[in-house]
Amino acid sequence: MMQLLESQVGNPVINISIFVAFVVVTLFVVVRVTSGSQKKKSGDFYTGGAQFSGTQNGFAIAGDYLSAASFLGIVGAVAMTGYDGFLYSIGFFVAWLVALLLVAEPLRNTGKYTMADVLSFRMRQKPVRMAAALSTLAVSFFYLLAQMAGAGGLVSLLLGIDGDMQQNFVVAIVGVIMVAYVLIGGMKGTTWVQMIKAVLLIAGVLVMTIWILVITGFNISGLLGNAVDTHLASESSKLGEKILDPMGKYGNNIPGFISLSLALVLGASGLPHVLMRFYTVPTAKEARKSVTWAIILIGAFYLMTMVLGYAAAWLVGPDAIAQLPGKANAAAPALAFHLGGEILMALIAGVAFATILAVVAGLTITASASFAHDIYNSVIKDGKADPAQEVRVARITSIVIGVLAIVGGIGAKQMNIAFLVALAFAIAASANLPSILYSLYWKKFSTAGSTWSIYGGLLSALILIIFSPAVSGAPSAMFPDLDFAWFPLDNPALVSVPIGFFLGWLGSVVKPDGDQFADKAAEMEVRSMTGAGAEGALDH
Repeated sequence: MMQLLESQVGNPVINISIFVAFVVVTLFVVVRVTSGSQKKKSGDFYTGGAQFSGTQNGFAIAGDYLSAASFLGIVGAVAMTGYDGFLYSIGFFVAWLVALLLVAEPLRNTGKYTMADVLSFRMRQKPVRMAAALSTLAVSFFYLLAQMAGAGGLVSLLLGIDGDMQQNFVVAIVGVIMVAYVLIGGMKGTTWVQMIKAVLLIAGVLVMTIWILVITGFNISGLLGNAVDTHLASESSKLGEKILDPMGKYGNNIPGFISLSLALVLGASGLPHVLMRFYTVPTAKEARKSVTWAIILIGAFYLMTMVLGYAAAWLVGPDAIAQLPGKANAAAPALAFHLGGEILMALIAGVAFATILAVVAGLTITASASFAHDIYNSVIKDGKADPAQEVRVARITSIVIGVLAIVGGIGAKQMNIAFLVALAFAIAASANLPSILYSLYWKKFSTAGSTWSIYGGLLSALILIIFSPAVSGAPSAMFPDLDFAWFPLDNPALVSVPIGFFLGWLGSVVKPDGDQFADKAAEMEVRSMTGAGAEGALDH
C-alpha cells in the first residue's frame, strides 16, 4: 500500500471526469430549479421562497452541516490520533442537539432572513445589525478556510499535484465554481445542491463502512486492535495503544481539551449558515420535521466516521497518510483506494468534492445575505433599499467573498480542516451564541449588551487565535517559520466564550434600554415560543 500511495493515487483521468460530471450535473439542476423564478425578490434569493418541505430541508441541513471537516477532517483525525479525533464527531453531534434544543425553532419563529433579524428584533436596529453582520462574515470566513483547505488537498491528491502553484490553482477553481452556484441559483439552487450532496455523502460513507465491517467480520474490537498494531509499527506515530485512550493526544493539556470541547458543543448554535436553513420551510411544523430528519442523518453519519477513521489507521497507516498531499485530510480517499481501487476512490473523492462545493455555496450565500440585508439595506439604506438592488449587492458580495476565500484557503491548505472548523465554532460560540441566548431568554438584555457581547466575543476570539500556536510557533501552524504566539491554547473558546457572556450581561446592566422596547420584547417572546406571526414574516 505504501508503494501505491507514493507513486500515484488513483487515475487522474477518472478522478477529474467524476469531478467534472458532478459539477455539470449539479449546475444543470441549479439552472433547472431556478429557471422562471423571480430572482429579484430578496426572499427567493435568501430563503428559496420558503418553499421546501421538512424532509427536503432535513437533507439540506445535513448537507450543510456535514462539511469537509465532518468527512475528511474527522476521518483523518481519528486515523492519526484515535479516540481524541473521534471527539470531534461527538462534539459536532452534541452541538447540533444543543442548537436544536435552545436556538433553532425560536430563532426561526422570530427571524426573516438572517441571524441579525433576531438579534435586532427588540433593540436599536443599526448598531446590532452591524455587529451581527460583521460576526457572521468572520464565522463564515473561517469556515470557508476549512472547506477550501480540504478542496486543495483533496484535488491535489487525486491529480497527483505536488507543487504549491498547482495546488493554489486548484483552490482558485473551487472558489470560482462556488461563486457560480450562488450567482446562478441563490438559496433555492444551493439547497438542491446540498440535498444531492447529503444523499451522495451518506451513501458513500455507508458503503465504505459496511465494506470494512464485512472485512473484519463485524468485529469492532478486531478493527481497533488492528489499528493499534499499525500505530505501534509506525515510525511517525508516538501514540501506539493510546489511540484507544481518551486524552492520548492532549495528555496533561486539560485546558486545551476543555477549550476545544466548549467550542464544539456551543459553536453550532451560533453558526449563521446552519441557522439560516430554518428560514427555507413555510411553517414551524415543517421546521420540526426537518430537525427530525437532520438528527437521524447526522447521528448515523458521525457513528460511521469512527469506523472509517480506525480503518484508515489500520489499512493505510499514519506513515503513508503523513506523506500524502493534504496529509490527514487525504485519509478517507486513501482508504477508499485501498478498498476498491481507482473507481471507488474517484467516487468517494467526488463525494468529498461535492461536500466542499455544497458547504462553501451555503456559506457564501449566508455571508452575502448578511452584508446585503443587514449592512447595505438596514444600515446604509435605512431599510428602504429596492429588493432588486439588495440582491445585486448580495451577488457582488459573493464574488468578493469568493476571492477572500481563495486567498485564505491557499494559506491554510496544509492544516487539518476539522481543527479549522473548530476555530470557526469558537468564534460563533463567543460572538453569536451569548447574544442569541440573551435575546431569546432574558428580558433585560439591551442594545449595549448585544453589541458589547458580539464585538467583545469576536475580537477576543480573533486576537487569541492570531497569537496562538494555530497561527505561528508550531510545525502544524499556518506560519510554521514564524513565532509570535503568546496564548498557549490552540482554541480560544475557554477564554473568549465567558468574555462574550460577561460583556452581554455587563452592557445590559450598565446601559439598559429601559421600557422603550417593552412591546417588542413581549412580541418576540410570544413569537419565539409559539410561532405566532412568524409565517407572515416569511411571506415575501
